[in-house]
Amino acid sequence: ARVPDDADAVTVVLTTAPDGETAERIARALVGEGLIACANVVPGVTSIYRWEGEVRRDGEVLVVMKTTRGRLAALFGRAAELHPYEVPELLALDVSAGLPAYGRWVADETQAGVRGDGEPPRATRIENAAQE
Repeated sequence: ARVPDDADAVTVVLTTAPDGETAERIARALVGEGLIACANVVPGVTSIYRWEGEVRRDGEVLVVMKTTRGRLAALFGRAAELHPYEVPELLALDVSAGLPAYGRWVADETQAGVRGDGEPPRATRIENAAQE
């Protein structure tokens, strides 16, 4: 059994997208690449913000992603590449407590990229086996 360390600490990352299709495209890519264990796509968010000197109001889709602290830098870089916004919201929130089994699952699903062993995350292996 792997001993959790600071890099395995579960972190929630928030972003918004202009629509559900974009949100799902980003989430699927990040799960597929092992940068996040999962994402919740939450439609119906109203965002009010100032951009280029003007107060704006837009409908958006919230994406709540679960990853580990050790994957944050790679996640932020890749999410920014995938995102259509010039300055996407990417905020990491530390998780103070959670079900230990869930934390282990998040760490396991994002661990391959941290180890650098080239082995895809477990969920990808299961999907690939199901398709064979």
